[in-house]
Amino acid sequence: MQDSANRPLNIVVLVKHVPDAQFDRHLTGPGHTLDRSESILSELDEYALEAALTLAEARGGEAAGNRVTALAMGPEAAVNAVKKSLQIGAYTGVHLCDAALAGSDAAGTSLALAAAIESVARTLGPVDLVITGMSSTDGETALVPAQLAERLQLAQVTFASELEVTDTDGTAMVKARRDGDSFTETVEAPLPALVSVTDQANEPRYPNFKGIMAAKKKTITVLSLADIGLEPSQVGLEGAWTSVAASAPRPPRAQGTVITDDGTAGVQLVDYLAAQKLI
Repeated sequence: MQDSANRPLNIVVLVKHVPDAQFDRHLTGPGHTLDRSESILSELDEYALEAALTLAEARGGEAAGNRVTALAMGPEAAVNAVKKSLQIGAYTGVHLCDAALAGSDAAGTSLALAAAIESVARTLGPVDLVITGMSSTDGETALVPAQLAERLQLAQVTFASELEVTDTDGTAMVKARRDGDSFTETVEAPLPALVSVTDQANEPRYPNFKGIMAAKKKTITVLSLADIGLEPSQVGLEGAWTSVAASAPRPPRAQGTVITDDGTAGVQLVDYLAAQKLI
């Protein structure tokens, strides 16, 4: 029997194409959905990708049969998140792309991603680990990992700040450290499992020239809803459990109070702070 602690791992990393935080964010269209015209790979997903690559490399990498698949869901431009992941080091990529997915909430997103992961498993074999960031940098709900674990019937280990796969009594286990405000705990679960990692878990690597060139030869599989067995009515705005009824631009910030020093600036400042109940 192969040592379960050293056997190859089949890991799926969820990556997301999100609006660049350097630019203002806007809602658009009748569904008040986020304008994604200026988007990049979510920074928090880079920690998930690094965690997956580190685990795979500890077992000999791709040459030893390990798999690290970057999976993104989104419009055509979202393939750029997969391409960036391949440049960083992911072995293969999957892009779930279908017009009906537009406007999906957390529930619809987790449903579609679960079906996509099951499709990956049918093609590449059973998935040992699904690794995600702790949240997306656009919606910031942190709901999808837990919902996804429930849909896939996987043990979930969320907000891991340290991650390893060990062998306990012949069973491969994922072991994670979680840091709270006043405590640290260690959580273990048998594989297969789903793990979300925080931005304290590691130091993500950057694409280098070799990685960028190697990514050009890597495979990206494009899936539609039909490919994963879902109907358009199950996702998108039509299948969403939540919706945005109305939206409006944030009002401009009001000008602050200016205190001119005419010899009484100190008194004016104290009076102002007292009026605001700050002292």
